[in-house]
Amino acid sequence: MNNTVSAKNVGTVVLRAEDVWKSFDEGTITVLKGVDFEVNEGQTIALCGPSGCGKSTLLHLFGGLDEPDRGTVSVNGIEVNRHRNLLRLLRHEIGFVFQLHNLIPDLTLEENCLIPTVAAGIDHRTAQSRLRQLTDRTGLSHRLNQRIQKLSGGERQRTALCRALMNKPKILLADEPTGSLDEQTSSTVFELLLDIVATEGVTMVMATHDRELAVRCDRLVEMHDGRIHEPAAD
Repeated sequence: MNNTVSAKNVGTVVLRAEDVWKSFDEGTITVLKGVDFEVNEGQTIALCGPSGCGKSTLLHLFGGLDEPDRGTVSVNGIEVNRHRNLLRLLRHEIGFVFQLHNLIPDLTLEENCLIPTVAAGIDHRTAQSRLRQLTDRTGLSHRLNQRIQKLSGGERQRTALCRALMNKPKILLADEPTGSLDEQTSSTVFELLLDIVATEGVTMVMATHDRELAVRCDRLVEMHDGRIHEPAAD
């Protein structure tokens, strides 16, 4: 694996940020400072950098969870913050995995995973088939009827991965997906993540502090002080 040059570095651009600025607290804290960034179809990219450098903010903008102050953010050539049917675009094209999974604790594993399919209008039979496929892949088939609060940390994060992939998105945004797990569980979940992404042809952008995981992606992109710092290709 080469962090700067990969066979996957050529192809259709599926995510693009152009001169993106983002601040918080009424403009007193500037988190992104003119970010230009492109992701090609099929790539796995790790965003690395210290806390507060803008990794999560950039993912949130790509995922439609927030809007830039200036600049444009596009998914498959469609500007996210101006798309008239943003929810439809994101429900079908982007999956999101959070560090703290963001599952509903009083619902079962199955119920949590089916939520995105209901929102997207996917019929129940298709949704159940997809759920069985993903839980078989992640080793969770025997836990379908367990409430989230009864699951281990690793099981919860695997559930979050299943939920993110239920609608067969072609882009997966992962914000510190193993950050709350111990080293062994983190490695197991990440192996599973890479395997599913590869077999389903998903483009992934992952924010992580874990360099050992980051170097296994096609590209490692550094962020510092709200800016992208990617080594030039040899």
